[in-house]
Amino acid sequence: MTSATQWSVSTAASVLLDAETSRADRGPITADWPGLDLSTAYDVQAELIARKVAAGQHIVGVKLGLTSRAKQLRMGVDSPLTAWLTDAMSLPIGVPLDTSELIHPRVEPEIVFVLGRELSGPGITAAQAMESVDAVYAGLEVIDSRYTDFKFTLPDVVADNASSARFVIGGLKRRPAELDLALEACVLQVDGAVVDTATGAAVEGHPAEALALAANALGRRGVVLRAGWTVLTGGLTDAVFIRPGQQVSAEFTHLGTVTLGAE
Repeated sequence: MTSATQWSVSTAASVLLDAETSRADRGPITADWPGLDLSTAYDVQAELIARKVAAGQHIVGVKLGLTSRAKQLRMGVDSPLTAWLTDAMSLPIGVPLDTSELIHPRVEPEIVFVLGRELSGPGITAAQAMESVDAVYAGLEVIDSRYTDFKFTLPDVVADNASSARFVIGGLKRRPAELDLALEACVLQVDGAVVDTATGAAVEGHPAEALALAANALGRRGVVLRAGWTVLTGGLTDAVFIRPGQQVSAEFTHLGTVTLGAE
């Protein structure tokens, strides 16, 4: 095991990428590197994504993690976080999830924004954030922590790019003005059985608050959200495991239904 004196941003990024590539989970990095704080964890996340981009992937957006109280309670943390989406994470509608590529995938329903123009924080309000949104979709995110049993501290999960793995976006496009996103309801089903329900208010009270949070947090690090980017605003419910042969679907009031099967 790497000793505390040997750990660095580069080392941590390598360890996490190796775990993802080999599909072998591990204990939290903070157990071996107690000095990993939140700021350094975001440096690890940036290094990890930079390596993926250097390998040919492209950044297509951002995601919010742990925005719902259900998720925070489930993971034993008390604040949301930001992370990155790349094109390699995107699954077309109807394409099954290949679970052999992942460690222990879970799925959660999301309200998804596509930006029509740049959004630059800090100082952005929820109302200002919504002005940048071109379209709203239903979505499912597949998370796949590189940590055993999804047990980690906030710096651990930030370094691991918020457990990002895959995502799928529904085919029904809505304009923001057509929706009351705080009241937009979602029913999550596994193989046709209802396992959870929620509304958009589960995400920071309103998904626009999550978008503003992302713009402001990234803005403080000198990052601008780009036009055309996808934003996953955060899991509405606790995530559910998905196994080969299963099908997970999220049925929304006005955003339609998005479904993901696994093989």
